[in-house]
Amino acid sequence: MVTRVESAAATRRTLLDDAAALLDSGGPDAVTLREVGARAGLSRGAPYRHFANKETLLTAVAAEGWERIGDRMHALRTDSRLLPADTLRRALLGVIEISRRQPHLYHLMFSAPAADPTAVARAAQRMCDEFTHIVAAVVGEQHAQRCAALLLTGAHGAAGLEMSGLLSTDKWHTTAEELTDSLIAAIAPT
Repeated sequence: MVTRVESAAATRRTLLDDAAALLDSGGPDAVTLREVGARAGLSRGAPYRHFANKETLLTAVAAEGWERIGDRMHALRTDSRLLPADTLRRALLGVIEISRRQPHLYHLMFSAPAADPTAVARAAQRMCDEFTHIVAAVVGEQHAQRCAALLLTGAHGAAGLEMSGLLSTDKWHTTAEELTDSLIAAIAPT
């Protein structure tokens, strides 16, 4: 028998999944509590038992995005089959890949949360901690934080240029992957 707590958790999970799907398909404007509830097969008021408003729902979706990246960073960091530089490259390209596959989520994650930022900040910090460990394996502990910030800033810039179409112009003649390789080479020359 399912308890009330388990049922509430399952409903919340469904609401978050449906909100993420709406975000992916139409951006933040497509996400309404009414539409999310309808997709979940709930009454109009049911989503409000889990989220006060659209902003709290989108903030939870953004926090989950950061949690998934943090999980991916952790999996990469603990994969003993990869060389440290390969782990670093995969971590950076994973961030860029989200901008390609889920541009609305990516933008939401890198925007200031409209609701309480605590969960987003906690999830983003966990991802940054995992990433800093990955970077430390390449450059050492002493330079890890500064290099991690530089690398994430560079990857975010490459993703932004690519999303706007500016990276593919005749002016730059490069790709996000090539920029990632250049960033890694700059901090860890061979």
